[in-house]
Amino acid sequence: FESCNLGSINLSLMVKEGVIDWELLAQTVRTSVHFLDNVIDCNKYPLPQIEELTLANRKIGLGIMGWADLLFQLQIPYDSQEAIHLGEEVMKFIHEEGWAKSLELGEERGPFKNWNKSNLGKPYRNATVTTIAPTGTIAMIADTSGGIEPNFSLVYVKKVMDGDELLYINRYFLKAIKDGGFYSDELMRNVSKTNRIEELDSIPDRYKRVFVTSHQITPEWHVRMQATFQKYTDNAVSKTINFPKNATPQDIHDAYVLSYELNCKGITVYRDGSREEQVLNLGTTASKKKEKTKEEKKAAPIPGKLTPRERPQVTHGVTERVKTGEGTLYVTINEDKKGLCEVFASIGKSGGSEAAQSEAISRLISLALRSGIDVQTIIKHLKGISGPYPVWDSGTLILSTPDAIGTVLERYLERRKQGEEASNGKDEAVIAVQPEKNSEPEEAPKALPPCPDCGARSIVFMDGCQMCRDCGYSRCG
Repeated sequence: FESCNLGSINLSLMVKEGVIDWELLAQTVRTSVHFLDNVIDCNKYPLPQIEELTLANRKIGLGIMGWADLLFQLQIPYDSQEAIHLGEEVMKFIHEEGWAKSLELGEERGPFKNWNKSNLGKPYRNATVTTIAPTGTIAMIADTSGGIEPNFSLVYVKKVMDGDELLYINRYFLKAIKDGGFYSDELMRNVSKTNRIEELDSIPDRYKRVFVTSHQITPEWHVRMQATFQKYTDNAVSKTINFPKNATPQDIHDAYVLSYELNCKGITVYRDGSREEQVLNLGTTASKKKEKTKEEKKAAPIPGKLTPRERPQVTHGVTERVKTGEGTLYVTINEDKKGLCEVFASIGKSGGSEAAQSEAISRLISLALRSGIDVQTIIKHLKGISGPYPVWDSGTLILSTPDAIGTVLERYLERRKQGEEASNGKDEAVIAVQPEKNSEPEEAPKALPPCPDCGARSIVFMDGCQMCRDCGYSRCG
């Protein structure tokens, strides 16, 4: 029942004139610990159990972001022993300063209630002080690299309103190449396409060594960097260990064993190309599926012919909200005098891939219902369809959007069978009048899965989580 009380220091702002400003970092750590401790008292808790445990232990989680950008400024390669040593020095400093401030607060305000049950010898204010949590969204706001992750890319194209495209360039990389005198728009476009500057002859080798990105770094360096920060972090460290597409099960095994030997509390691994729809995609070289032949596309002949009954002008039904891995889904089930006649499903924003797919499923279900197809048969074919992001909703595992629609239909029938009111005191009766739509859906690109909030295909994997570089959506909340 304990709550997360997290904050992250932007390390990229701790560099002054090419060196780390340790005095500024110490002041920032102490201010942050004081602030997070105040949050515990100012916060309003949704459950009394959460409030009781949070106040009893007063755990805070001060972490960092901008580590890769700090290394860029100091011209230290991420995958180097120098970076490992510096990471240990930085996190040890943050850890010691944070606990020193917690002790000051404990002496001024009193230790946390459960202090006498802990193994802490001094009256600290907080049971824990440091955590390196996912920072995808706040790092985007701060325009810095996430957590202790290397940068995913140096240059990428970001789609904005009206379909315009903006070229986003890491500011420290941009400054370096401008100072080096070899910046050009064409070079930036080439970097955005390949995401591998080591393949470009126009960039000097010393820049290629410093400005490395996540897929240039071997899994071993990823794990060693995480272990370095874990050494001085009270709670866990959020980090993604990136593997190339040709990684083997033994490679994954070795990474887990290494993380265990180096005392990591846990790791997240991701192998490039491990999903049919790629979460991380480098450049524009993603392989395309072969188109089906005309013979494969031909549908098998269907004996007989079913004609759906005409939809009445007015129907009545209920709307149920259900959580899915793609976002919150709203399912409306309507009836007419002859029984179930239509289903509407809405998820994400209009125009997005998820919204289009849920509307297509709904239309087909509605046609099937008005054509006399047994609803149990429909449920049987929907439930069990697996998607990439299963989640729990009210004690039920939701595998995908189709699975969620089948689950809602099943719940509806169960409530009706038990003689309960369809709303069960929560759902609202609705009058559904659906206007006809004649527009043909556009085919969505297949390189990246769409963001459940904005629909853009800008999902990346960082800090052990998925985030959208267009709108800031984070699957970790």
